[in-house]
Amino acid sequence: MRPLGLFTVLLGAALPLIDFFIVNVALPAIDADLAAGPALLELVVGGYGVAYAVLLVLGGRLGDTAGRRRLFLLGMAAFGITSLACGLAPTAWTLVGARVAQGAAAALMLPQVLATIQATTRGPRRARAMSLYGATAGLSMVAGQILGGVLVAADLAGTGWRAVFLVNIPFVLLGLILAVRAVPETRSPRPASVDVPGTLLLAVSLVSLLLPLTEGRAAGWPLWTVLSLAAFPFAATAFYLTERRADRLGRTPLVPPSLLRLDSLRRGLVMVVPFSIGFSGFMFVMAVALQQGLAMGPVRAGLALVPMALTFFAASLAGPRLIGRFGSRVVTAGGVLQALGILLLLVELRQGWPGVGLAALAPGVAVAGLGQGLQLPVLIRMVLSDVPADRAGVGGGVMVTTQQSALALGVATLGSLFLALTASLGMRDALLLTLLVQLGLIALTTLLSLRLPRVMN
Repeated sequence: MRPLGLFTVLLGAALPLIDFFIVNVALPAIDADLAAGPALLELVVGGYGVAYAVLLVLGGRLGDTAGRRRLFLLGMAAFGITSLACGLAPTAWTLVGARVAQGAAAALMLPQVLATIQATTRGPRRARAMSLYGATAGLSMVAGQILGGVLVAADLAGTGWRAVFLVNIPFVLLGLILAVRAVPETRSPRPASVDVPGTLLLAVSLVSLLLPLTEGRAAGWPLWTVLSLAAFPFAATAFYLTERRADRLGRTPLVPPSLLRLDSLRRGLVMVVPFSIGFSGFMFVMAVALQQGLAMGPVRAGLALVPMALTFFAASLAGPRLIGRFGSRVVTAGGVLQALGILLLLVELRQGWPGVGLAALAPGVAVAGLGQGLQLPVLIRMVLSDVPADRAGVGGGVMVTTQQSALALGVATLGSLFLALTASLGMRDALLLTLLVQLGLIALTTLLSLRLPRVMN
């Protein structure tokens, strides 16, 4: 694949991740304009994340069968249309529906990115492309929050918060033009039919977990949330047994258990989960705390994360060279640096609240971003390193589904914990306790990294 093709698919990878985080700093403006209320605001975030996570593996399978460029184009076009629907939404419920549709469109587009990279690159070129994908993924998450703050404050042509969705449209048009010219068509040489029972059971499993965790606190934990969480282990068990039976009968399940037997994929996924939970929880909590606790406007709240974006990107670009010299210990060092950054933030927030400014936050945020940049691209590269080319779509779908589910889980769990503690302890102490929980997740990721093979492919 030519550099222009790689740039195009990376643009397709950036847009869905930017949109997961871009609304964090826009939520107060959305609430003021549409009178949404806490429960619907959480659905604006969670509805996108749940639809996105539920359909990602199916999107990967469809790309393997029908052609990855074709699905990439279809997904990007649908993403542009649903972004327009979000930007023009007249009511809160309309916005929630448009966000769910936007998440579904993203699920068609994003799995094709990893699958196309896997199918069209080899050796050092693949390693560089995967490192760039990891850099794009992490930078997009941070940039989304920064861009959201700038757009809301700029109030372009009186659009206010709507600009955070409308800004996607020119990038979608650019991506469609470039994809037709520069992205090669690939598909699996052994395309498989859609695993309908597996798809339905995966959807039930993820919805029964993510939806009540997203909505439970704001809705006051009604009976349906408790019943839904109780159903999750049964749905997840039924999904696993169904997939294992399909594998044994020689069919092609949605998530082949044989794929999960790949040591690199399994170990990488186990580390992606706590990393992503902590990352998304941190981004959501900081967006709320900076605006409501430290009285920063959306622009300053976004600018507070610029040091994180810069150090993350620099570390991501240095990753391949560092892996060649130090192997998997790069991930361990990244965990230590991320923990150090969170500790610096804890000290500064505890001592300086409520007068903490951008300069005081910068060292902790920068060091944390440096550590994250040494971890995420390496983990993504490791997860997919041994996946066969004919299963690239499925492997990419499994990886991104795991990451996206964990991102949604981070907002639902750490976000809910922070908001619940704020009511009883005040915002400063709630923030400190939530950051301590994130520190525990960083410690878990760091300890798990010690079990990785020293030399990485």
